[in-house]
Amino acid sequence: MKRLLTIVLSLTIAISFSFQSPQVKAANPKVVTFANCKEMNKVYPGGVARSATVKNVGGKTKQKPFVSQAIYDANKKSDRDKDLIACER
Repeated sequence: MKRLLTIVLSLTIAISFSFQSPQVKAANPKVVTFANCKEMNKVYPGGVARSATVKNVGGKTKQKPFVSQAIYDANKKSDRDKDLIACER
């Protein structure tokens, strides 16, 4: 009985691993250049940070910025205080 239980349990585990769906990577956001901060804040209310480790030098913000190096680089002109966060609020 123990042997049968062990075989059934092993088969169940093997089958569960073989039928798992592959993990899907999150798609990278589309890189868009915005005309100004008002337009960027409609899509990204907290602005866009170049990396997750940057610090805001302008003081406290109301919302956390979206992190994307590609979007930040496309809109670098909107980072007036040069703290690597464009259009922070």
